[in-house]
Order: sequence, then structure tokens, then C-alpha cells
Amino acid sequence: MNFFYVINGKKLKKYFIVCVAVLFAVGIVYVEKGNVSVFAPNQPSAIYNVQTDKKVIALTFDISWGEKRAEPILKILEDKGVKNVTFFLSSPWSKTHPDIVNRIIKDGFEIASHGHKHVNYSSLSDDEIRKQIQISNQILTDLTGKTPNLIRMPNGDFDKRVLKIAEEEKYTVIQWDTDSLDWMNKGVDNIIQRVVSKAHPGDIVLMHASDSCTQTHEALPVIIDQLRAKGYEFVTVTEMLKQTKISQEPVA
Repeated sequence: MNFFYVINGKKLKKYFIVCVAVLFAVGIVYVEKGNVSVFAPNQPSAIYNVQTDKKVIALTFDISWGEKRAEPILKILEDKGVKNVTFFLSSPWSKTHPDIVNRIIKDGFEIASHGHKHVNYSSLSDDEIRKQIQISNQILTDLTGKTPNLIRMPNGDFDKRVLKIAEEEKYTVIQWDTDSLDWMNKGVDNIIQRVVSKAHPGDIVLMHASDSCTQTHEALPVIIDQLRAKGYEFVTVTEMLKQTKISQEPVA
């Protein structure tokens, strides 16, 4: 449907242009990659990928509950010689599974925060958002001996308040460009096809190592093999951020 023919069948393009011109004038609209965003420039943004010509890709795993899936995934990564992966850990899970956290550390993988309560932070007050980030930060720091500086919000949910508070707490919010949809358990071949077909240089791939995702560990060896066959090198998110141009999505 043409956006400019929505209301009462009238052409709205000229009115839209006038409105955008007014918003430009007051500095709350800017254009990024051809898209008009109703958001002020130079404000905190979530990172989805890095624009680079290098064939690097970041595999990331969220863990928020269970103990059946994490260790098989860690074993696969070990067997395949994949050293650079980022795990986003929720702090309640980390606190109750210190042995798995220690295994992740021992294997040399990057640990980042997945927050505390697994709720949509955009629904919380500013004080509660800050509290959730700080609690997770303290627990992960105590467990790992290192303060994380990357965070993926529960459910990937955030608004501009969440981004601002995360930045104030010295965190960078990480999203993803390729979603494996492994949590839907639609089949091993489906997970493989989604990741391998959508993968591109500078990509951040979302997968899970929670118990609800019953097929990820079966798809992972094939994903690794097929991405390597295409010439990809696996890097952590931190290593990815050292690339040149970061793709950030502003939030209205």
C-alpha cells in the first residue's frame, strides 16, 4: 500500500514533506542510509552489525535458563576449534550455574550481560532500568572477575531511555542482524538455512543456549562448517566493534 494514499484517499506526500522539513528545522529528524528517523542525532544507539569488507562474523548466544543446552554447545565450539564467541548471560542464571560460567571463562569466550530480570526494560521506570543493569553488572563481575561492557536486553527490547541509561552505566547495547529463530524450534535445517543464507561480512548472529532451544546444538556444527567454507572468520563482538563502520539503529 502506498504510504501517501492512506487517509481518505488523498495524496499526502506534500504534507509529509512539509512536516519533515519542519522537524529538520527543529533538529529532531535526520536521515541515515536513506531512511528518515524521528530521533535526534548523536544519541545512544543499539549496534546491529559492522560495515566491513572483511569476512568476519560474530556468533552470539543468549542464556537465561536451563543447563542441558549450554555444555553441548560449548563442546561443539571446542571440537570445531571456534575460540571467539560471545555469550550474553542473564545474572540469575549465572548465579545458579557458576560451573557453566566458569567453563565459558576457561574456554576463553567473551561474556556479556543479558540483564537481570527477563522482562521488557522499556516497560520499566528509569530507576528500575538502572537497577536491573547494575544488579546484573555486579553479579557478573563477582562471578567472572571482569566487568562486562556489552549488554543485550532481555527479548532484545529497548527504547531511547534504556539506551541512554545503558550508556550512562558504561554499556554498549548489542542487537543482531541475523536472527536464527532457533527458539522457535522449526527444525535443524531451517536454523542452518536462516543463518548461512543471511550471513554477511560484519554480521552479528543471534542464537540461544537456553534449554528451550532444543535444536541449536544440532544445527551449530553445520553452520560453522558452511560459514568457514564461505571464508568466514569467527570473532567476538568486541573484536567486531574494532572494525571500521558500525551500523546503529536509532530508536524513536
